[in-house]
Amino acid sequence: MEEVTEAARRIKPHAYRTPVLHSASLDARAGGAVFLKCENLQHVGAFKFRGALNAISALPEEVRARGIVAYSSGNHAQAVARVGQILDVRTTIVMPADAPAIKREATAAFGARVVLYDPATESREAIAQDLLQDGATLIPPFDHRDVIAGQATAILELHEEVTGLDAVVVPCGGGGLLSGTGIVTRALAPGCKVIGVEPELGDDATRSFRTKTLQTVRNPATIADGTRTPSLGALTFPLVLANVDDMQTVSEAAIIEAVRLLFYRLKIVVEPSGALGVAALISGAVTGYHRIGVVLSGGNIDGSTMAAILTETPATMSAHA
Repeated sequence: MEEVTEAARRIKPHAYRTPVLHSASLDARAGGAVFLKCENLQHVGAFKFRGALNAISALPEEVRARGIVAYSSGNHAQAVARVGQILDVRTTIVMPADAPAIKREATAAFGARVVLYDPATESREAIAQDLLQDGATLIPPFDHRDVIAGQATAILELHEEVTGLDAVVVPCGGGGLLSGTGIVTRALAPGCKVIGVEPELGDDATRSFRTKTLQTVRNPATIADGTRTPSLGALTFPLVLANVDDMQTVSEAAIIEAVRLLFYRLKIVVEPSGALGVAALISGAVTGYHRIGVVLSGGNIDGSTMAAILTETPATMSAHA
């Protein structure tokens, strides 16, 4: 918790304190008061900015001067690139060739060198290791103490603003945000349950949580592209086991419905990965709570994908995923 508090101090000059929104129509669907922490309105449109900013800011200047390498399907990529732009640090990002175009283009626009790879045949970790030969520092998307602490500041702000929560529901990919959520919630609201949500098609963390043995998934065909990580990490897996109360999964149809609800009812753009918590509430995967905090983790979605979600049937969209 001390590392989270220090991260909050470190990132304050650059990170937004994002708003918390409330919707009566969502409350009615969820059966309780729902408080939405809008990290889709953070710099680069995602909570990942917090972790990247904290991790890079914590490095000595002489280390930063040798450059940063990262790998990501999009939001961490943009976050590292934007932090590099702010702090004048050279960045190289390894991205899958099938990452959403909006995320690839934004990463390059922030000044990063983008290295594309085929996720079906190549390892992003191996490519990143090759790029470290010049003395650059690797900032991974979730399995890093400073990244976890930075990401956890979103939950710190939520608990500061909304008291008496009996559950916090957050998306889970590699588990960095979920790990940070558990650490902060145990410290500030020990009676509040921490629940992670994954797509049914990418349920590795849920299986890991329930079996207590690390499970993996290979490039799952879910529309929630930000959760396609193969597994929890060496740091995040034990943190999830120690501090998370439950894991649930949601269907592709529920994810699509959540994105639509957030657009039409709250007038905000949330990407499928960012809408997992809302999907869990409206589908009934998470029920029985009266005051529920939900992190909308990101808002980076291609216009064509958003248009399809808003106009096509869930069954058709699931086929496209």
